[in-house]
Amino acid sequence: MLHEFVTANRDAILARTGTRVRNRPLPPLSTSDVANGVSAFLTQLSETLRLEASATPFSSIAIGATAARHAGDLLTQGFNVSQVVHCYGDICQAITELALEQQAPIGVQEFHTLNRCLDTAIAEAVTEHARLTAQKTGTEETERLGQVAHELRNLVNTSVLAFQTVTHGAVSINGSTGMVLGRSLMELRDLIDSTLCEVRLDVGKQRRAQIVVAEFFDEIAVVANLHAAYRDIHLVVEPAPRELRVDADRQLLASAVLNLLTNAFKYTRAGGHVVLRAQEEQGRLIMEVEDECGGMPHSRDDPFQAFGEQRGRDRSGLGLGLSIARKAVRAHGGDIHIRNMPGKGCVFIIDAPLATGETGRPQAMGQ
Repeated sequence: MLHEFVTANRDAILARTGTRVRNRPLPPLSTSDVANGVSAFLTQLSETLRLEASATPFSSIAIGATAARHAGDLLTQGFNVSQVVHCYGDICQAITELALEQQAPIGVQEFHTLNRCLDTAIAEAVTEHARLTAQKTGTEETERLGQVAHELRNLVNTSVLAFQTVTHGAVSINGSTGMVLGRSLMELRDLIDSTLCEVRLDVGKQRRAQIVVAEFFDEIAVVANLHAAYRDIHLVVEPAPRELRVDADRQLLASAVLNLLTNAFKYTRAGGHVVLRAQEEQGRLIMEVEDECGGMPHSRDDPFQAFGEQRGRDRSGLGLGLSIARKAVRAHGGDIHIRNMPGKGCVFIIDAPLATGETGRPQAMGQ
């Protein structure tokens, strides 16, 4: 009987399943994951097969409940639904292979029962995984909105206090308080711009046109120089070759570049330099933002992760800039890479396709 075979060969089935699962793409399941989730499933499977061969009616409730708990455990560890489904497929393969090797016959009815149990387990695991994922996404979105609102309030409060101080005549608008006011207003505008940019990316709304990179840099420099001045940074915009053109949504691309520049200003010491340059490499547009941050410290955190750990002394903001910059560039078929220069700084590199033909008239910023 198959239920007796499963019970007698429990350890061998666990071992084979564990080997299969661990050989799958990362993240792999640990030994404890296999022992806890798969072992519980085998217990329910064996009992179900035993009941199927008796007068007791078949019930999928126990199998479904076990699979749901297993899926929940895997989700909390970062596994996706595909890995959960493959896990149950690995169990089936381990059982059938071992049965063939030992020449243990599996009856047609028992094989149908085995498949039915796997189908039930997969369905319940997928359902539970989807439910928990939706719940997690909803919670994260609420926290995200709260963090953005909190940062907006902080910037507005700082701006109001600085404005009141200046209007009372106690200090000059050209002094330090005026600089605080200007910097807060710029950061407020950046946060709103980044949030709107992310909304456009999420809904897939783009207005692409052919952009002359040299003209685009001239427009970027107008805004970026204000940021640099408020932080006492020297911005150098190297002239871009006039023939460089890119098919892009101007506002999204501008947001990406400005976010990289703002990040560079934030971590470069006062009096330091930030450089913006562009060139062609193997038919690709390469835009670089080089700073003098001293180099990026070793960390397990993804620097492009929104709301991640803030590096350096300046820990203000939400870390949205780099995250949205990468999303914007990837939406254009490119990506952002980092070249670390320990002791000196970092170079953030936008690698995107060059324009291949006339896709629309060149646009000016704001159109």
